[in-house]
Amino acid sequence: MPPSQHVTSENVGAVYAELFAPWVQDLGLCDFEAGEGRVSARLSAKSALQFAGAVVCGQALMSAIDTIAALAMMTIDRPTKGTIYQHTHFLRPAFGEDFRIEVNVLRFGKTTAFAEARVTNAAGDLVAHATTEYAF
Repeated sequence: MPPSQHVTSENVGAVYAELFAPWVQDLGLCDFEAGEGRVSARLSAKSALQFAGAVVCGQALMSAIDTIAALAMMTIDRPTKGTIYQHTHFLRPAFGEDFRIEVNVLRFGKTTAFAEARVTNAAGDLVAHATTEYAF
């Protein structure tokens, strides 16, 4: 993807497949939706992401949040330099099911941008909440 091309609803899945490392793609993010300043996707709780008790591990959730936030930062026509900060609160166990991760950019600034992420389970319960900052 050329740096001048930005993420849209039409290309978000292709950008994910092209730009991110194989282990990030192994998370299996799918069912992407995108618009300016927002991206969401589904994370399936496959066994490779789970530990004891069929709970998806926090590292997998944090990686998925960071990936989707990075895509949300790319919805404007300005290349990002990457993640500066991510803070995640885990509010309930991520038991084996599908999760929806939604990221909304709160502010695109001159040199940084801030976003909020929400991870919900299939019942719509909030599993995790994160704030992120990216450099431009």
